[in-house]
Amino acid sequence: MHTYRIALLEDNTKQLEKLETYLNTISNIRIILKSKSSDHFFEELKTVQPDILVADLDLGNDSMTGMEVAQELKIPVFFASINTADYVEDMENLKRDEEICVDHITKPFTEEKFIKSFKRFLQEINLFSKLQYVYLDFNKTKRNMILIDDIVYLCADKLSGSESNNKQIHFINRKSENLIDFSFSKMEEKGLLKSQFVTIHKSFRVNKKYIKCYHKQTEMVEIMIFDEREKTKCHYLPVSENYQNDIKKVVS
Repeated sequence: MHTYRIALLEDNTKQLEKLETYLNTISNIRIILKSKSSDHFFEELKTVQPDILVADLDLGNDSMTGMEVAQELKIPVFFASINTADYVEDMENLKRDEEICVDHITKPFTEEKFIKSFKRFLQEINLFSKLQYVYLDFNKTKRNMILIDDIVYLCADKLSGSESNNKQIHFINRKSENLIDFSFSKMEEKGLLKSQFVTIHKSFRVNKKYIKCYHKQTEMVEIMIFDEREKTKCHYLPVSENYQNDIKKVVS
């Protein structure tokens, strides 16, 4: 079962705690970010990569509304707010224009109603995104079922940990693994398509989803990975001259 990484944005402390309590009763949920303001939220977002935003629409005296945060973030969003009726048109536009799942529940609500609504929302995300898996062989285990969206990049660089002809694979939510008998030339046969994984160097294939930006001065892409301390952090990979124009198109 896929574990969804949740970001919470709610300016009221008691409401934030209540949402956290309700969400923690759902087995395939992991809360990775809790925030009471947009400034703090975007600062924390530099080191985490959520799958879903749960937000209040009215953030009090904040410089942004929950809707504005969602419009900038562009990931599936579940609004829990007292004034959802005022934002129905904005929700419809967000869902249509960004092609993401959007749902809401109006305060006040019971724990039972929230959990039932949110579980239905997860089902919609699952159907909408058509989650795709691949089967990969690691050092100690064979035919591991891996969600493609969890893969950040694949590496053939010995200095980065790859061994002999094998590759290393890095994830957003688990430690890296060594791939056995894996060739970049056969990536598409495995289900890792060129439309999602871009070549930035002869040694690196990167999931476009996790490229945060391209630094022209250093000729590196900034990505997010799960490190050995089991935390998400920024990481940088070099971009060869032959692929710099391709990367500029990806991040433009």
